[in-house]
Amino acid sequence: MERVTQRPHHRPLTPGDRFFSGLESGDDPVLLAEAADRAAELLVRGARASGDDQVAERVLHLADTEGIEVIAQAWADRPAESVAGCLWRLYLLRSWVYADPVGVAREFDAGRRRATVDDVVAGVADPPGPDELRDMVDQVLRGIAVGDFADVLLRAAAFARVVATGRALLTDTDALAAARIQSVAEQLDRAARLELAGQLA
Repeated sequence: MERVTQRPHHRPLTPGDRFFSGLESGDDPVLLAEAADRAAELLVRGARASGDDQVAERVLHLADTEGIEVIAQAWADRPAESVAGCLWRLYLLRSWVYADPVGVAREFDAGRRRATVDDVVAGVADPPGPDELRDMVDQVLRGIAVGDFADVLLRAAAFARVVATGRALLTDTDALAAARIQSVAEQLDRAARLELAGQLA
């Protein structure tokens, strides 16, 4: 299977293509990889087992309130077909939407006219505004704690696929970034299939 690793300096701090340009090669130390995987497993499997709405909110806002950036840097080095690698991509998407909600809403609106829109994203307001997109992304991520992780991954993949299509259609956007977002969509979709088969590490 394809293994996607990262360079050491890839916090999701700015919108657009820079969020996705970190999906390149690099080395990941064994101990850091083990710690990243353990943290991801506890977050996903432990939170889901709790059935606690407050846990769902904590998971959702970790990036805002609990310094998740440090752990996320370790997740960034994990393969796309791992729980940690999935969490990196999910937080990457959320950080990107929060950093540029107007731009992402524009790309989503353009993409939903051409992409095959899954039911999970079809309920977004038409046309989707920044607030609606933020709400939709947050609702997807709440599923980490209270829903099925495979469903979270499938919904996030559908969202990324629509945005990638929109970015590719708009003439004033970066085609390379659109390809990277599409790659994230494909990685999340593949990870969801592994999760459904009980094979997501």
